[in-house]
Amino acid sequence: MRTADGLNPAVAAGVGRTALLVAAARAIETHRPDALARDPFAEHFVRAAPASAGWPVRPEQVPAGEGDPLWGRLGRYFGLRTRVLDDHLLHAARRGVRQVVLLGAGLDCRAFRLDWPPGCVIHEVDTAGMLTFKQAVLDRIGAAPTAGRRVLPADLRLDWADALVEAGFDTAVPTAWLAEGLLLYLPAAAERRLVATIDRLSTVGSSLAYEVKPGVEGPRVRASPVYAAARQRTGIDLLALFDGGPRPDTAGELAARGWTVVTRTPYDFTAVHGRGPRPEPNDALAANRWCFATRPRRSSGPGS
Repeated sequence: MRTADGLNPAVAAGVGRTALLVAAARAIETHRPDALARDPFAEHFVRAAPASAGWPVRPEQVPAGEGDPLWGRLGRYFGLRTRVLDDHLLHAARRGVRQVVLLGAGLDCRAFRLDWPPGCVIHEVDTAGMLTFKQAVLDRIGAAPTAGRRVLPADLRLDWADALVEAGFDTAVPTAWLAEGLLLYLPAAAERRLVATIDRLSTVGSSLAYEVKPGVEGPRVRASPVYAAARQRTGIDLLALFDGGPRPDTAGELAARGWTVVTRTPYDFTAVHGRGPRPEPNDALAANRWCFATRPRRSSGPGS
């Protein structure tokens, strides 16, 4: 038996539905006439996994268009997030950073779809099942990376620093770190360990972009059509996946370690690009924050 894309089901079983949800959103965004980001590989992942084989991958497959709470509004959110974080990483590369680490890389294909300067190396860190599925699909379609690419199977809730160094990570050069859609799902203690590890491995000129959802959302927000549609139409209960404990002040902890941190809302970038999700009542996206940290100097504080 094979999946819709000809893969062994055992390979496809290792991928999480949330990664497939984001891949479907990126596929739909790719085919919009006013696309914020383009990922031509995304739809291949969606079609290859039995859980998502019937999901839309083009705008015309979403009858309600951008009014659809799942594939319209949330989908456009993921498209905007992709564009903003693409720009952040490419800006770091233009400044001379040649080492990028994607923590919880999921099914994103930045190592394949972005125009990296010569000499860039992209480290992708995620679970073994995710990386195996991803590689199988990429091999099937003959995808070739546009930068050096190294993959590392690891559980980011545990110790992973030594394995990253053994895989070729250089602690002596600046790094552009990315934790896209990761910290929302980690327990507070794991988030703190992750940040401490990034701090320990980062030299001057490094940067970190990450997404957080501080605080606890009220009942009306938790009843948002975005959450309901994801649960009913994809089987993904986002609220159950988000860690429900008190969240750490990661921006404050980074600042104490000598990093400069800027926090933005998604709607700041909707205004910049002229398209993307906009605020609405009982908004499931209103609490989300995109944070951008840089390390201009070594701190004498914790982690140095």
